[in-house]
Amino acid sequence: MASPMSLLVNRFSLAALVAASVMLLAAGGSGLPAVERARTAILDVAAPVLDVLSRPVAAVNAALEEADSVLRVYEENARLREENARLMHWQEVARQLERDNAQYRSLLSVRSHDDVRYITARVIGESGGPFVRTLVLAAGERDGVAPQQAVVNARGLVGRVTETGRNASRILLITDLNSRVPVLVEDSRRRAILSGDNTARPRLEFMEAETRARPGDRIVTSGHGGVFPPGLPVGVVARAEQGDVRIRPFVEWSRLEMVNVLRYSPPSLDPGANGP
Repeated sequence: MASPMSLLVNRFSLAALVAASVMLLAAGGSGLPAVERARTAILDVAAPVLDVLSRPVAAVNAALEEADSVLRVYEENARLREENARLMHWQEVARQLERDNAQYRSLLSVRSHDDVRYITARVIGESGGPFVRTLVLAAGERDGVAPQQAVVNARGLVGRVTETGRNASRILLITDLNSRVPVLVEDSRRRAILSGDNTARPRLEFMEAETRARPGDRIVTSGHGGVFPPGLPVGVVARAEQGDVRIRPFVEWSRLEMVNVLRYSPPSLDPGANGP
């Protein structure tokens, strides 16, 4: 238990502090230099203490601002993901349009005879089997397609038309067993016949005795026979061993979508016979 003396001291100290506070408040309004110096000294002493005490508050405020920033970033990320999904969709649409346009542009640059006109058609079917290699086109007699017309794509010779209906037609590919195409070795200008045998590498036959084809030689149509215009790219020599010369066609059969049917009439001595 506290002694009477300590209780007296505590009461006196409290009263002294209250009195000092009142005196400081009164003196603060007086503008005396001594009072101002005392107040400044007290602030200098109290400033470090106040700084220490204010740091936890500042840390809490910074944490709250960080949490608010994280929330804003999360909302922004959600918005950006949604926008990115829309952009990815339109990017795919744009890429498809770009592929289609590139294919159409490439079809316009097929190398052909000056008198050749063409009909662009889509491949809609394939009739592959052990004895036949044909394709079906979505173009027929009403579009100007007729039997024996040559068919090409952007890469080179595809085949020739064998059957036509009003709205569709059938192509015999150059790899078919029944296909025969008069061709030239482009560099040497030596003639030969490209014969299909239902494999991916048709054979070069009936070459002149002194003709020697080498791997990499380009093969083009010769124009003989009047079915194929001269100069259409066909392929390159892939193998030449002991008289067995195999050609790798330029056309990629698995990627055939659009083709050109050539309306071609060979030059004639009859003035009225020329023209597609």
